[in-house]
Amino acid sequence: MADPDPSANAPAIDAIDYALAFELAPIGLVLSRQRVIVDCNQRLCEMFGATREQLIGQSFRVLYPSTDEFERTGARIAPLLGRGGTYADDRIMRRVGGRLAGEPFWCHVTGRALRPEAPHEAGIWSFEDLSAQRPVRAELTPREREVAALVMDGKSAKQIGRLLGISHRTVEVYRASLMRKYSAATTAELVHRLLAG
Repeated sequence: MADPDPSANAPAIDAIDYALAFELAPIGLVLSRQRVIVDCNQRLCEMFGATREQLIGQSFRVLYPSTDEFERTGARIAPLLGRGGTYADDRIMRRVGGRLAGEPFWCHVTGRALRPEAPHEAGIWSFEDLSAQRPVRAELTPREREVAALVMDGKSAKQIGRLLGISHRTVEVYRASLMRKYSAATTAELVHRLLAG
């Protein structure tokens, strides 16, 4: 007697409800055009403490702690999206509403440009809340947040300087400030404390 076919009870591929899969995905999902939220799922709304109505039609700016960070991030990732079509990093974002409105939190962000030659034209983005593993415990300036994210990514002061369009000596000043705020004696200790919150 032949073994039963395990695919016999599986739903047909055309029976998958892709809209429901998008809506109920366990990570925040966004469809964007020119860095404006065209659609988002339930998890993204929960993560940022907002309703879909508060987010759809809004610039990604509402998710960032500052306008400077929004603008610099867009400028920094455009060539990277243009080269490979995808981009990912950990960065500090900002809750939009609810009881935690304005609260900064660490978030893993991954994006794909639908047309790499026009990186911000249309994209698909995922957001994963890292606050349970990595709370934000120190008051950081916008530049300190950017430097912290890149230090955690293992980048040197020269690499960070090139990415942010500032001198490596300026990066070292920000890194020293982060080390004071986190009471870290070395860069490795700073990374450990940033990861621990």
